[in-house]
Amino acid sequence: MPSFIQIGEGYKAGSSITGGCALWNLGFRPFYLFAAIFAAIAIAVWVAHFSGMLAFGTYLRDPLWHAHEMIFGYAFAIVVGFLFTAVRNWSGKPTPSGKVLLLIVALWLEARVLLLLALPIPALYFDLAFAIAAAFGIAMPLKAGGNRRNYFFVLLLLAIGIANGAFSLAIVGAIAVSPRQMLGVALDLVLIIMVVMGGRVIPMFTASALPQSRPKRPPLLEMLAIVSVVMLLAADVLAVPAPLIGCVAALAAMAHGARLLLWQPWHTVRRPILWILHLAYAWIVVHLALRSVAAWVPGVSSLATHALTVGGIGGLTLGMMTRTARGHTGRPLVAEKGEVTIYMLIQVASVVRVFLPLAAPQMLMAAVGWSGALWVAAFVIFVVKYAPFLWRPRLDGKSA
Repeated sequence: MPSFIQIGEGYKAGSSITGGCALWNLGFRPFYLFAAIFAAIAIAVWVAHFSGMLAFGTYLRDPLWHAHEMIFGYAFAIVVGFLFTAVRNWSGKPTPSGKVLLLIVALWLEARVLLLLALPIPALYFDLAFAIAAAFGIAMPLKAGGNRRNYFFVLLLLAIGIANGAFSLAIVGAIAVSPRQMLGVALDLVLIIMVVMGGRVIPMFTASALPQSRPKRPPLLEMLAIVSVVMLLAADVLAVPAPLIGCVAALAAMAHGARLLLWQPWHTVRRPILWILHLAYAWIVVHLALRSVAAWVPGVSSLATHALTVGGIGGLTLGMMTRTARGHTGRPLVAEKGEVTIYMLIQVASVVRVFLPLAAPQMLMAAVGWSGALWVAAFVIFVVKYAPFLWRPRLDGKSA
């Protein structure tokens, strides 16, 4: 495992481990690639188990572990890759690269392998080490750059690691906590990161690319949008009664719905690399609305979760992965046919997974199968197209 000293040494210039391969030059490169490969494999295995096509036992056969890996395996890796890249820009200081970045990725990968072997506690050690290393990996440049505004991301990464630890200990009976509750808490933490980052970059990207658009960000609404999801996190941590959670979720849905409308998404119709971000954010609104309904209507909770995981997380990560990968490899910020296909696949997967069972509960099995196939196709296309972008040097000759 990398020590804190090793991580610190990873900031020094010239820490790249190979001259011809750029994969370890900046955090987005390995995390986007390996997390996308994992997302395709994990969902393919899950759908095969769910449909009865696979009979042998793996941790992914259990719905709890399936959920765990999509949050702590896929989503967390993308968040870390994005933050390692963004923090370098925010702070003006280098983030882990070269051998140290490789070691941090190895922690994440080792946890995935150990869980595949049904060894949750050994896997937890690596997952916790990964969370600590990731938090430390952004804390050092933020401190060195005097960027106090973004210190809270360090706490969020550590909090996700703690939720992961509580889940794993609970599922083996070591502590008296609900594993499902910990999954919900972790999902809330990821939601907070999405809400904060989405609020920063989506209107900014829209305004810079489309002069005719005028995204608005009223301070009071911005504060309400963030506070409402923090309140939802607190409600889930405290396990308050469902009606109260429903009221908080309804408030959050209205705040984020208003927020999205003020970003004027209709201007992005002809720009897929922008509308995917707006559509993904709309799934956050759907998630919050369905969470509110779930407080009073049985059977809706799972649909609310998948509105966020497939539509929100799936859509927003693929949108940001394609945009940031293009930008940081010196390519034009445009969506070509491959990207548009990816965006459409993930949107259809979201609609099928959420609204088909909502309209016809007896179609759940089909919805899982079709949605899973669409998800896998989207990520396979991403890997095939973007793997060369991620392991090759920038087109403009810059170092990262």
